[in-house]
Amino acid sequence: MSPPLDWLSRLLGMMTVRGQLELRCAYGAPWQVVYGDSDAGEMPYHIVLGGTAILETPGTGKPQHLSAGDIVMLTHGSAHILHDGGGAKPKPAREREALNLIISENKGTGERLDMLCGRIVLAPPHDRFIRAYLPPRLVIRTSAAEGSSHGETLTQLQALMALMRAESGADNLGGYAMLNALSTALFALALRMSSESDEAPTGLLALAGHPRLAPALAVIFNEPAYPWTLAELSGLCSMSRATLLRHFHEKVGRSPNELLADVRMALAANALKKPGVSTEVVAEGVGYQSVAAFRRAFTQHLGMTPAEWRRSELEKQQGGV
Repeated sequence: MSPPLDWLSRLLGMMTVRGQLELRCAYGAPWQVVYGDSDAGEMPYHIVLGGTAILETPGTGKPQHLSAGDIVMLTHGSAHILHDGGGAKPKPAREREALNLIISENKGTGERLDMLCGRIVLAPPHDRFIRAYLPPRLVIRTSAAEGSSHGETLTQLQALMALMRAESGADNLGGYAMLNALSTALFALALRMSSESDEAPTGLLALAGHPRLAPALAVIFNEPAYPWTLAELSGLCSMSRATLLRHFHEKVGRSPNELLADVRMALAANALKKPGVSTEVVAEGVGYQSVAAFRRAFTQHLGMTPAEWRRSELEKQQGGV
């Protein structure tokens, strides 16, 4: 029997996550980078290695100032603009190929920017889960966190960024695979550091920053097949049902039962990809005694029946459309 894991390990373990570093931007002001809405399942990220930048994400808050050591992840794949903030017409950028990534440069002579740009790719339906439970814009400030209580996580994240800087600046054998693997690790460490913050954003990360709610999160992710009631979950957290519901709705916008159902459906989607595993076995494995009830819940969550989902995934594996 495997030991119980923390909720973040369970979350990352049930998702198919792939990182991809694409660009190293070396600009002098004035400069600008424009991103449209990403495809489903894609989350752009940017790491400011040197210099400063202004991040604008229309519809998701005020512009934010980014400095060296800052990481930003657009978890909903939202359109966004990065620029130097000076207001002058940006100098056109040109791209050249290095061995393991693309270098984007311009002829600006103002303040210099050194920035890594990539994306995190999540397979469906886990991309929907992330968009439902994480804020649209996640900013991690590693320099501002110096001297804070982040401790080991901050040290690890800074070391990871330093390794990404070194690998992206050298044409090393295997560098492309290394940079993509580091991008995947960046996603996990960024979520961990955000969950440890006293100013955690909305969503699961805000719940994780509330110690009294940790028992409910732990059992939802570790024992999703159990028929948890609101009374049991609130009892584990030593609070009333009304207080537990209030915390969930304030921070996540959903109830504990809705989170439990979403975890079950994510696990069911994974199980249905396995050949030879019947729908009945999958239903029971995620806490449904009735196959009919499971089919209804699955169809409501994913917009297709378990059988349709299984066929679509099989076609993907076989190179179908």
